[in-house]
Amino acid sequence: MTAKIVDGRKIAENIRKKTAEEVEYLKSKYKITPNITTIKIGEDSSSELYLRLRDNACKKAGIMSSHLEFSKDVSEGKILQSIDELNSNKDVHGILIQFPIPKHISSNKLMSAIAPKKDVEGFNPYNMGKALIGDERIVPCTPLAVLTILEHEKINLKGKEIVIVNHSTVVGKPLAALFLNRNATVSVCHVFTKDVKQHTSKADIIITATGLPGFITEDYVKNGAFVIDVGIAETEDGIHGDVNFDSVKEKAGKITPVPGGVGPVTVACSLKNMLKTYKNCVEEK
Repeated sequence: MTAKIVDGRKIAENIRKKTAEEVEYLKSKYKITPNITTIKIGEDSSSELYLRLRDNACKKAGIMSSHLEFSKDVSEGKILQSIDELNSNKDVHGILIQFPIPKHISSNKLMSAIAPKKDVEGFNPYNMGKALIGDERIVPCTPLAVLTILEHEKINLKGKEIVIVNHSTVVGKPLAALFLNRNATVSVCHVFTKDVKQHTSKADIIITATGLPGFITEDYVKNGAFVIDVGIAETEDGIHGDVNFDSVKEKAGKITPVPGGVGPVTVACSLKNMLKTYKNCVEEK
């Protein structure tokens, strides 16, 4: 059996087109163009690539995308001040922090400082808490991308055995909550898990985001499982995900490639969240 390879680029293009249509309608209704600002601190090659892809997607969807760029030695206070100014700026309808950020700056403080209504990434504790209790107003883009892929493939999550190999605030924790909201049975593995294979080999669905190229091999996967690869790493021979693709695709039922899988859908889901924050701003009483 060879797995169905899920085309993330096709899913993303469909999202972008639908978003562009709604943006056009709202622009004609409110006479205001969506304007999103990204705060970028320091230099990072993978971050630069993602930012370019997102800017391009924004342009195609009719969304203005601007950047506030700072050197890597900028003070935390300066960034917090900038966030406060963006929160108050009525011409800005969404705010993002481009990760990674320097170690001397607290990501928690930055995420908490962004006004919930302008929080494109869904990382503010208010939005995270809402998602935890099932009120999924704005949820983080990568978990939303994973859900979008599963919905596109018409996967009923109720009762499914799901293993997430990641316990970060960006991916693993919010994704676990979203799956629980849909009545799946969820296990979360991480660097301190003693035997990851013991968990993944029983899973109907595996989501992996370790950043370790080829970490998930065929013996980690049960026959017919859906394997979603969120990991990405740049090696000497190109970009690779967590999954040993050539071996796992002969055992899995469905699989996402890297590149061309979760990444494009994540960018598209950021557009969906931008539309939400824009509506929060222009429709508020």
